[in-house]
Amino acid sequence: MKFTAIRENHLFLKAYKGGQRAAGRTCTVYVLRDRQSRRYRLARPDKQPINRIGISASKKIGGAVKRNRAKRVIREALRLLMKEKPLRTGNLIVIAARDEAAVCKMQDVYRDLQKALARCGLIPSSDGDAPREPGDRKTAAPVSEHEEN
Repeated sequence: MKFTAIRENHLFLKAYKGGQRAAGRTCTVYVLRDRQSRRYRLARPDKQPINRIGISASKKIGGAVKRNRAKRVIREALRLLMKEKPLRTGNLIVIAARDEAAVCKMQDVYRDLQKALARCGLIPSSDGDAPREPGDRKTAAPVSEHEEN
């Protein structure tokens, strides 16, 4: 699946402010429905909807080398994840690197990213849940303490 990179600061700010958030140990994912997705879909030759994805790493992580490594690891984990499982399209997705992303292995980042995207409803979780719309709350069925087996 293809995606377009987010480069404008106002789109990052929109996702931070109004997007659904899921945090892991190595990264935080913000997902917001993209209002411009129809325009981007019509501009593409195959007329398929796409996601616009941005990856950010603040100076809290470290110097330029650490920040770039964190973004590179997240980008590779996202590429492998998108190759394995299709993401729901038509969203602004911002992935903010956390301190651990610069020192963890790619498999750890992959696992955190998969869980975060599943919590945001972009991919089915490993439990077999169906993808949800951003903003939908997952409710668990009440369990009786004295349930018989």
